[in-house]
Amino acid sequence: MADARVLIAADKFKGSLTAVEVAAHLGAGLRRASRGVRVTALPVADGGDGTVDAAVAVGFERRTARVTGPLGGPVTAAWALRGGTAVVEMAEASGLRRLPPGRFAPLTATSFGTGELLRAALDAGVRTVVLGVGGSASTDAGAGMLAALGARFLDAEGRPVGPGGAALAALARADLSGLDARLAATDVVLASDVDNPLTGAAGAAAVYGPQKGASPEDVAVLDAALAHAARVLDPASASAPGAGAAGGVGYGALVGLGAVFRPGIEVLLESLGFAAALERTDLVITGEGSLDGQTLRGKAVAGVARAARERGVRVVAVCGLLALSRGELDVLGVERAYALTELEPDASRCIADAGPLLERLGERVGRDLLA
Repeated sequence: MADARVLIAADKFKGSLTAVEVAAHLGAGLRRASRGVRVTALPVADGGDGTVDAAVAVGFERRTARVTGPLGGPVTAAWALRGGTAVVEMAEASGLRRLPPGRFAPLTATSFGTGELLRAALDAGVRTVVLGVGGSASTDAGAGMLAALGARFLDAEGRPVGPGGAALAALARADLSGLDARLAATDVVLASDVDNPLTGAAGAAAVYGPQKGASPEDVAVLDAALAHAARVLDPASASAPGAGAAGGVGYGALVGLGAVFRPGIEVLLESLGFAAALERTDLVITGEGSLDGQTLRGKAVAGVARAARERGVRVVAVCGLLALSRGELDVLGVERAYALTELEPDASRCIADAGPLLERLGERVGRDLLA
């Protein structure tokens, strides 16, 4: 296909390559296989790790702020700004990646730093905040985030409860009257790839607590504490879609920030200008580390494929591991999927050599579809 126009809109390969690096390696392979191909990179994210990087890659300005990490120590976290819109990534301030290797704090980790990042965005005069949540270290229903913005969470003696989700068991009163007044004039979009409720078998503690180091006993403690906090704050919102996102930060955003929940990939594609990029495209290449059952529930690949399919643009996907059937790929709208494991069966080597392997996959895509 002479002078083919290819849009690479892939997410990160977690633990291996950023979305920007994925696009660079794929583009290099495509150009080797198909002379004259015109490649545009539009790194994407679904609200979790890499969301700020994706925004910066398309022209947002990277800003940083010194905030409180999940264990209470200081960390330098990034956020993105363009015009009156901020992209704030919870994982930058309160994510698992902010924990020391091998150290978890499922009962006491706090989302306080995320609230400080939001305050930095308000200080910059923004009127819209895209709050990307995912990869969190905390399960505190967003209480830490709201406390950083002026809310007070008090026990029966009128003292502030401690940090983390377990401390919410002692919550007697939540005073949101001190929340930053600028929030009333700010549109907050809760961008998440999960729609779990706050509590119960599908809730924040039960589903995601083990990823944060929570034992079965810890999960029970956290779920009970979250349920108690919801009774004090707003019981109805506990079952709202997205309330359980990022250890309940979704719930805190809905109740305290007046946020509107939307699938993260949809929000990010709008913010990144994906629709305009599609108008100049013959083929979209999307991808992420693993194409599996989670992909079908609305992660980045699903969102990219759906948007491209609506515009009649062909879509192929690249990944580290392919665990979807041909029928499931058809449901996604993916014409063909290429996996690193087709080239290197050893998963550890796929992670270590993901860049060169992706270039080889790029060449294969070029030969199959563009030559």
